[in-house]
Amino acid sequence: MPELTAEVLAFVSRAEAALGRELPIVEAFGFGDTPGMADELAALVLSGQKTATCGWPLNPDIMAGTYSVMLDGRGAPLAVLESVEVRTLPFLKVEAQFAYDEGEGDRTLEWWQDAHRHFFSRLPEGAAWNDDQPVQCERFRVVWPS
Repeated sequence: MPELTAEVLAFVSRAEAALGRELPIVEAFGFGDTPGMADELAALVLSGQKTATCGWPLNPDIMAGTYSVMLDGRGAPLAVLESVEVRTLPFLKVEAQFAYDEGEGDRTLEWWQDAHRHFFSRLPEGAAWNDDQPVQCERFRVVWPS
């Protein structure tokens, strides 16, 4: 997990001032594993097309009601996200609607499964990846800037 840098903390302070409430941040992250992927997926979030994400290995810090800072490919903060639903289920039990809500590719379950198999298998833990792994399915909303 990237550190909560001074830039990220200042971003969170501006968000808290604008919203008039504390936002306990559990992580700052960029989507994917490359700067280009982080930028591409962040653009989908900011456009409203991407409202869900799937993670493996599981992150016990992420649960409904937690807040995260989404970073761009350079590590600059772009938005505060609130997790609104977090479920753990076997990879092959992820529903077509969830794949659609991830907003990527052609938004079909088949595309989603192929893309996530490829992504998860190239992670440092990827040697352990198989279709029976439990994945963390998270729905989120952008709370700032809104």
